[in-house]
Order: sequence, then structure tokens, then C-alpha cells
Amino acid sequence: MTRSEFIEKNKALFWYTPENQKQDISDSLLIETIFNEGTLDDCRQLIETLGGKHVAQVFFAAKGRQKANYYPEIYHFFSLVLQKYV
Repeated sequence: MTRSEFIEKNKALFWYTPENQKQDISDSLLIETIFNEGTLDDCRQLIETLGGKHVAQVFFAAKGRQKANYYPEIYHFFSLVLQKYV
């Protein structure tokens, strides 16, 4: 699955983004939204689509306010998962 196909499949999660700008969202917003609002299957597909190392790099690069955008339990869970498996 390509990044564009993944975004199209999960476009309902990006309801606040205009249709013509959905393909232009950043990887950090894509990861944040899918981790916070998507299912575990969506998260797995995201990691397969973008690559585990890239997802981990973007996820752990979040500092300050960006880090606070993740729900605390979501941030904790995915920090453990990404540290162990990536």
C-alpha cells in the first residue's frame, strides 16, 4: 500500500483537512493522527507503509508541544513498542 492509498483509506480521520490538501499532510501529522485515532490494524499498516525506522524517527523526534499532542497512554504504548521492535 502506498502512502497516498493509506491516506485515502483513512481520510475520515482527517476530516478537518480540506480534500485537496490531504495528500500534502506531513508524516508527523499522519503518524500522530493514526496512533491517536486509528485502530491497531491502522497503526500496523502505517508502520508497514512508511517503514518502521522512519516512523520511530518521526515519533521520537516529537518534543514539547508536538509530544503533548499524543494521548499519554498512546505515547507510552508506542514508545515501548517502537523501542522494542524497531
